[in-house]
Amino acid sequence: MSSGGTEDFRSSFFEECEELLESMHDGFDLLADGAQDNETMNAIFRAVHSIKGGAGAFGFTDLVTFAHQFETALDHVRSGKCEADEDLLDLFRHCGDHLSDLVAAARSDDEAPPRGDELLDRLGEATGTGGAADDEVPPDFEPVTLDIGLDAAEEAVYTIRFAADPGLFASGNEPLVLFRALAGLGRLELEADLSAVPPLAGLDPTDCRMEWTATLFTVASEGEIREVFEFVEGLCRLEIDTPVTAEALPEIAPSEGLPSLSDLLGSAGDGETATAEPASTDPAAARAEPAAARPEANAPRPGGTIRVDLEKIDKLINLVGELVIKEAMLSQSIAELPGHTESDLSAALESLKQLAGEIQEGVMAVRAQPVKPMFQRMARIVREAGTATGKRVKLVTNGEFTEVDKTVIERLVDPLTHMIRNAIDHGLEPGDRREAAGKPREGTVTISAAHRSGRVMIDVADDGGGINREKVRALAIERGLISAADALSATEIDNLLFLPGFSSKDEVSELSGRGVGLDVVRSEIQTLGGRVSIHSEPGEGTVFSISLPLTLAVLEGMVIRVANQTMVVPISAIHETLQPRSAAIHAIGAGGWVLKNRSGLVPVIDLGHFFGFRSPVTEIDSHVLLLIESDASQYYALIVDDIQEQRQVVIKSLETNYQQVQGVAAATILGDGRIALIIDPDNITRGSVGLGGAHSSIQMAV
Repeated sequence: MSSGGTEDFRSSFFEECEELLESMHDGFDLLADGAQDNETMNAIFRAVHSIKGGAGAFGFTDLVTFAHQFETALDHVRSGKCEADEDLLDLFRHCGDHLSDLVAAARSDDEAPPRGDELLDRLGEATGTGGAADDEVPPDFEPVTLDIGLDAAEEAVYTIRFAADPGLFASGNEPLVLFRALAGLGRLELEADLSAVPPLAGLDPTDCRMEWTATLFTVASEGEIREVFEFVEGLCRLEIDTPVTAEALPEIAPSEGLPSLSDLLGSAGDGETATAEPASTDPAAARAEPAAARPEANAPRPGGTIRVDLEKIDKLINLVGELVIKEAMLSQSIAELPGHTESDLSAALESLKQLAGEIQEGVMAVRAQPVKPMFQRMARIVREAGTATGKRVKLVTNGEFTEVDKTVIERLVDPLTHMIRNAIDHGLEPGDRREAAGKPREGTVTISAAHRSGRVMIDVADDGGGINREKVRALAIERGLISAADALSATEIDNLLFLPGFSSKDEVSELSGRGVGLDVVRSEIQTLGGRVSIHSEPGEGTVFSISLPLTLAVLEGMVIRVANQTMVVPISAIHETLQPRSAAIHAIGAGGWVLKNRSGLVPVIDLGHFFGFRSPVTEIDSHVLLLIESDASQYYALIVDDIQEQRQVVIKSLETNYQQVQGVAAATILGDGRIALIIDPDNITRGSVGLGGAHSSIQMAV
């Protein structure tokens, strides 16, 4: 087999492993919720068994050995020989984590991670399978390698009868792929029995009515042959006759291979077979009733899926972005044409705009993935952090099928890991203190995801003691972050936790106390165009709320003018737009301004002066104010000269093409071909000064 073909099979195996591991962890969650039924255990067992079978095909011995002993323990629970109590389920989860590590190590050709022997010893004691755990590989399990060399002197002949059950196609399997795998073991002669195939009018293309008889000349063992059918176990009927040596057989004429389409259509109605010698019709007769008469024929079937390289999707998204830019350019050109042609062209342009929008939504939907796999990764973080701190912790997830852009999911893993470790190490009290406070000894960390107002909201909550604000304030004063005279609100004290190098942990532990954590979380989330805020109640716990864009490719923004410069403000950050009135504007300090509105006194920032485009404005009445809501749910106003329009803009990374600029999140290309900067409102307020260069005396969010 060519190296390219081997790599394709290898890649498919690891993709399949991801799905099987997800299924296994789902089963553990169901068991934890009290679903002690046979089907749940069978699903977990099948997932581990399938991983073992595929690993054997590629010679991953460490993975095969661990998976075999793991499934032996699972089989003891499945057969009722022992019960999956809370401790055993926790051990199963750790074994599942190690199985994931072994798959990852095999994928990257790394050495197998440690802990396997320790886990197997504990598993053997807990389930009474110590004897089985001593066997490195099952005696009847012979891994099939893809580098097959045949020796004609040892060649044997196997007769294999194969028939597919109705569920085989629905699970994404294909008999032809199995036969090709058989052909990789030696020389294959194949005959198809079409006697059970109904006339064309009654033919259900999703139901396989054919049966095959294969004659395989090979040096492979029966175990290796059965491994070919490992993934369709339970979805087919398979018989393998006792082999005979090739010399003992009479000369067999070469097979004519699989029947053509004309063979299927021409002979199916007459009950003929595709070979000279008829195959047994007994199994077929039992299935000879019309497909429409069987209830499963009318059952809904899962939609088809394909796997596509992520780079191809990224390229398609970039092309859609260029389409949006060209549409904007076309709009600009039409606006400059004489008025009598504008109406017809505008109607055509509007149709093009709608079509581009639909294409864009479709492409974005292709990249969107549920957050469930990421939440499952967090479950492992919870277990490891709980073990490291000696605390019993339960993870609760909500909204795990909320879809988010794949890039967002990948870049959100590290921030979420920091937050969960912080919640367990800092937030949750030790078991004795929890019981004294009237709480369950086991702490709870909850991760929730939902779509709100065109954005993705992810909350990480714990039911711990909340933020000790007195301690946080004292530490901030001690480290010179604030003055003892500063009067800070509860929200402002909470936001001190996001300052670089701040840590409320007295000692350095495995999880925290090194001064690195929440500042990294905020930085990472801001690079994703998101915001993070804290809400804490003493004695009840803390909630970290993350607000993220649905995609990193296109942004809904407000196009503004500032000192003859065109800029874009993310629409999600704008609370409202205001035409300032003199009565509502008050001077403060040396050239500073505040706005009095429903939110109280709101600091005012001149956007043109912040970027150095002009001197501070002296009259605000002729300008427009954008009321912005910060991460900490506080408000401030930006002075701009004019609002032009609201439109979707394509995000172009400024750091990739130039460098990071304070107050700027990214850039975009406008319809007239000019580049406009997309501002970062929260970054502006953290580094801003009042008008005239004086710091605002209004205490602003950290």
